[in-house]
Amino acid sequence: MKKLLAASAMAIATLTVSPILSAPAIAQAKSVAVADVRAAAARSNAFTTASQQIETTYKAQIDQQQSRGQTLQAEINVLIAKYQEEAKKSPQNQAALQAAAKAVQDKRQAAANELGQIGAPVELAVAYVEDQISVRMNEAIKAAMTARKVDLLLNPDAVLARENNVDITDAVVAELNRILPNVSIAVPAGYQPGQLVQERNQQLINAARAAQGGAQTGTQPTSR
Repeated sequence: MKKLLAASAMAIATLTVSPILSAPAIAQAKSVAVADVRAAAARSNAFTTASQQIETTYKAQIDQQQSRGQTLQAEINVLIAKYQEEAKKSPQNQAALQAAAKAVQDKRQAAANELGQIGAPVELAVAYVEDQISVRMNEAIKAAMTARKVDLLLNPDAVLARENNVDITDAVVAELNRILPNVSIAVPAGYQPGQLVQERNQQLINAARAAQGGAQTGTQPTSR
C-alpha cells in the first residue's frame, strides 16, 4: 500500500503547475531555481498523514486485495506451468499451446479486474487526496518563490547541471505544509478523480474571461 501511495504521488499537481516560460522570459530571469513538485507533494504533511489514514480506514480492503492477489497469482502460476509444459512438447500442438497461452492471458486480465474492484475505494480516496493537494500546489510554489526571491522555477528534469543550493523543493514542502496542513480522505458522493483540479481550472478561466471582458468594456468609447 505504501508503494501504491508513493507511486500515485508522482501524478500530483501536473495540471496546476505554471506553464513553461518563453525563451525571452528565461533569458531575463534574475534568479533561477529548481523544485521537484511531485516529490514535494509526496513529502507534504497532508499527503503523509492522509496515506496513514487511508491505510487504517481501508485496512480491510487492502488486506483483502493482498490476500486475494496472492491466491490469484498462485492460480496464474499453475496456468503458466501448463503453458510451459505445452511449449516443451515436440512436436508442439499449436492449438493446445495457443489455448494455454490464452488461458494465462484471460486469467491475468480477470485477476486485474477483480483486484481493481476490491481496491477501487482505496484508489478513489488516494485520488481525492491528490486532487486536494493539486489545487493548492501553485499557491505553495509561488509562496516559496517569493520567500526565496526566485523569479523562474524549473523542473529538475529540464536542467543539465546545477548546484544544490538552487533546489527549493524543501521550501515548497514547507509552504505546502503551511497552506494545506491536512486534507480529507472522506470522498464526497459522485466524486471523480481530477474533479477538483478541473473545477479550479475552470474557475481561473472564468475569472480571466470576466477580467478581460471588464477591461474591454471599460475601454470602449462613449457616444454622444
